[in-house]
Amino acid sequence: MSQESHFDDIIDRRGHYSDKWGKYPSHVIPMWVADMDFDAPPCVKEALQQRVDDGVFGYTYAPKSLVQAIQQHCQSHYQWQPASAHFIHLPGLVCALHLCVRALSEANDRIIVPSPVYYHLTKAPEMSDRKLDRIPFVLKGNRWSVDLVSLEESCKKDDASMLLLCNPHNPGATVYTREELQAIHALAKRYNLYVVSDEIHCDLILSDATHIPFASLNEDAAQRTVTLMAPSKTFNIAGLGYAFAIIANSQLRQRFNKARAGLTPAPNLLALVAAEAAYTKGQAWHAELLEYLRNNCTYIRQRIAGTKIQMAKHEATYLAWLDLRAYQIDKPHDFFLKAGVGISDGEGFGAAGFIRLNFGCPRSQLEQAMNRILIALDSLS
Repeated sequence: MSQESHFDDIIDRRGHYSDKWGKYPSHVIPMWVADMDFDAPPCVKEALQQRVDDGVFGYTYAPKSLVQAIQQHCQSHYQWQPASAHFIHLPGLVCALHLCVRALSEANDRIIVPSPVYYHLTKAPEMSDRKLDRIPFVLKGNRWSVDLVSLEESCKKDDASMLLLCNPHNPGATVYTREELQAIHALAKRYNLYVVSDEIHCDLILSDATHIPFASLNEDAAQRTVTLMAPSKTFNIAGLGYAFAIIANSQLRQRFNKARAGLTPAPNLLALVAAEAAYTKGQAWHAELLEYLRNNCTYIRQRIAGTKIQMAKHEATYLAWLDLRAYQIDKPHDFFLKAGVGISDGEGFGAAGFIRLNFGCPRSQLEQAMNRILIALDSLS
């Protein structure tokens, strides 16, 4: 990647109905929601422009070529090639999480979720009249991981029916190892639980870790798992609305499709175009993105060195999970908002005293945000 990277370009997103930039006044630097402040890959923009120039925007189905592109991507990145018949195309991943809970469990079932975690994994059970069972996601040797003892205690309860897994983990930035996944699968098999694996950040690995889809472990894992993926985080196309579920078990697939019938629309036709272009032609852009994000992550570590901020091993995502408990800030979101930075408060994920900081942005923007954060913290001493 050249020193003058296109990822350094500042793009004015205000006035574009951006959730990220429209939430706060203009003096606030938004570093919260998980979308990046980078241009989409040129191949995506070119494909979209060509499709728009066609001028007809009627009902559209997902082409076989899109599924083939995803299969090739899965094979080259994870040595996993799910069958075409196992794909379900969706307008987004969040609705898929909620659909899984409603389709594959019953009212008052216990749904197990390692926490802190992305809040829709905890909202889905609560909004569906299920029992949310948070088990601790704990720090082990400077790396966040699931507490297997607590997991088994929850799995063995008679009303437990499902585990919601986030891999790579948001906000913990952990990529589960094969050994960890095998241990989780052993419990799911022993106690007969379904596993819904949110793997939306699977192509944002910033370390030497390797993403392993839960369903790829073995045939039993495949038969009890719903895998949820999307190109949205990786290629910064969340606003187009496309995700997919991979469900090998035909009975689970039928239940999922029945639950979504008449409720979830087909993906936007432009989303299908963008996804196929990203998976087939976006590799070079993706490689440059990962290098830029690694450098941004390193920059954060350099800036917090010598402070009381703690940051565990960061294996994936462009979301830094920062432990500020030593500062005893009552409401971190409000505190940093006064300093001109919009962050995600850890309390929303289930961990008071933490913040999540989006570093998927030009370095100059990250520098400004870190300056404001550190000045605000210095004012406490």
